[in-house]
Amino acid sequence: MPRFDPHPQRRPALISGASSGIGTATARALAALGHPVMLGARRDDECARIAEKIRDEGGEAFAARLDVTDTQSVDEFVARGEEALGPTEIVVSGAGDLRVGRIHEMDPAVFAAQLDVHLSGAQRLVARVVPHMVRRRRGDVVLIGSDVVAAPRPRSGAYNAAKAGVEAMGHQMRMELEGTGVRSSIVRPGPTQTSMGMDMSAEDAGPLLEDWMRWGFARHPYFLRASDIAAAVTTCVTSPRGAHVTLMEVQPEAPLHEQTTKEN
Repeated sequence: MPRFDPHPQRRPALISGASSGIGTATARALAALGHPVMLGARRDDECARIAEKIRDEGGEAFAARLDVTDTQSVDEFVARGEEALGPTEIVVSGAGDLRVGRIHEMDPAVFAAQLDVHLSGAQRLVARVVPHMVRRRRGDVVLIGSDVVAAPRPRSGAYNAAKAGVEAMGHQMRMELEGTGVRSSIVRPGPTQTSMGMDMSAEDAGPLLEDWMRWGFARHPYFLRASDIAAAVTTCVTSPRGAHVTLMEVQPEAPLHEQTTKEN
């Protein structure tokens, strides 16, 4: 006899930061598996466009504006999404942006805003959704962390601190949710090609890359694709009940070395 009831075939999934990058790729991957997806971001026009494409491909999708720094926005988004698609079974917290700079040179308000969107934003989502998961005795929470937690990068502003907080929160949730049927997982991307940080100026990017190289953070030029991280998320949430993927780090595979032939 199984120790747990299996996952429902239809699992509505809420994805924050769904207007681009990892969030978009995750929404499309989960929709392809037959799960309804709720796409939320401040750029709700982009979310609507992506949701329409998912529906055109035979999926089920809902899109609306979501500002994870605003508790009322979170509440309204979840209520509207669940009215359209049903109770949330999966939460993927991927909202974030990046402002680079040395910590001692950064405006404290900018630093605090980064913590708000990455860390407090994730907590607002789980505070709204997870209690209902606990009552149903099942659900998956996936927090998008970063390999900067294990290897902080210079000139990354508040990003290192924010992601360290996100991962600490995820580990804490795993302990607090033990025995409830709700799983807390962390997906930790390595260097990934997304729109985040792509708007930084050359004046910011140049010194940042120089420092990264000096500290050994640029071994090769290959980056992950957003779809690679989406694949990791789907691995976490499709793992059968009774198994819990708690932390998955994904790194880009290095380019192949040129083959050399030995003369006989």
